[in-house]
Amino acid sequence: MSNEKRNITKKTIKPGKNIVDSMVQGLKEQILSLINHGVKEITMDFRGVEDIDSKGLGFLIATHNSLLSIGGKLKIKNASEKIYKFIQIIHLDKHFEII
Repeated sequence: MSNEKRNITKKTIKPGKNIVDSMVQGLKEQILSLINHGVKEITMDFRGVEDIDSKGLGFLIATHNSLLSIGGKLKIKNASEKIYKFIQIIHLDKHFEII
């Protein structure tokens, strides 16, 4: 067996039930840790996410900008119809990929 470390540049995270003010700091720390470990592409699995507030939207934009600055990208998958429409209304779907 090889002791060679794998360079993982893609990661999927599940933010939880709500992406709101009380949850954002923990999510920011998780994202920063991933970026510091070389992750450049983050997919957020929104399965089960029921609500997102203005702090949550700010978090998504900041995450997108941080990843973009290092040549990476943010993807969102499994968003509910409600959240997907909300993201479309404020045109965030033009900035990061919704899958």
